[in-house]
Amino acid sequence: MKLKGKVALITGASRGIGRATARLFALEGASVIINYTNRVDAAKEIVAEIRDNGGTAIAIKADVSDRSQVERMVSESTERFRRVDILVNNAGILLHGSVMTMNEEELDQMIGVNIKGIVNCVQLVAPRMVEQGHGKVINISSLAALGTAVGGTTPYGLTKAAVISLTKRMAFELGPKGIHVNAICPGFIQTDMLASISGSAEELSEALATPAAKAILGRVGQPQDIASSALFLSSEDSNFITAQVLTVDGGRMDFLTHSA
Repeated sequence: MKLKGKVALITGASRGIGRATARLFALEGASVIINYTNRVDAAKEIVAEIRDNGGTAIAIKADVSDRSQVERMVSESTERFRRVDILVNNAGILLHGSVMTMNEEELDQMIGVNIKGIVNCVQLVAPRMVEQGHGKVINISSLAALGTAVGGTTPYGLTKAAVISLTKRMAFELGPKGIHVNAICPGFIQTDMLASISGSAEELSEALATPAAKAILGRVGQPQDIASSALFLSSEDSNFITAQVLTVDGGRMDFLTHSA
C-alpha cells in the first residue's frame, strides 16, 4: 500500500498506460481520479473495476488543452477529495508527419494536448500541492523525444522533447516548495489502441515484431511496465529524486545519434 491515503489525478486514464496506472495506484491505496476526453464507457469501466476491488475512483471528462475544462476538473477533484497528492500527466496524442509534411492544424493539436495540457494541469494543481507542502508530478514523455530513428514521428517527437524540458524547469521552480517533478519516456508499448488498428492477430504480431527486435530485451513494453515506474516516482521510494527522465524501453538501440 505505497500510496495509502493519497489522491492521484491521472489524465488520459480511460485506456492504455493511463488505465494501467490508475488500476495499480488504486491497488496501492490511492483514491484515483480518472480523466478522459471521449471514451466515457471505458472510463466508467475502469472506475467500476476499481470500486469492485475495494478502491476509490471517480471519472471526470476534460480536454486538458482547454484551460477552463482543466479548472473545472481540478475544482471537482478537490471538492471531492480535498487534496491532490499525485498528478500523472499522461494524456497525449500522436499524429504522423515529417519535417516537410507537418500539418499546421495537427501540429497545433499536438502542442495543445502534449505540451499545453501539462502546463494547464500543473498550473492548476501545483498551488494545492504547495499548500499541502508536498506533491509528486509525473510527466509522460516518449522515447521519440530522445531521437529514435522511426519515420513519421517528427511532430510528435518535438512535442515530447518539450515535455522533457518542461519537466526539468518545473522541477527547478517547484522543488523548493516540496514538489517533485519527473518524467517517463516509454518505448514501444502494446496497448489496446494498437490492437484495434492492427486488425488480425497476425497483423498485430507483425506490428510488434519490428520494435521488439530493436530492443535489447527482445520484447515490446506493456502498459503495466510504465505504471510500475510511475508508482515508484509517485511513492516515498523516490523522495530524493526530481528533475529526472526515466527511460522505460527495454533497451532500444535505434537512435539517430548518441551525442547531446
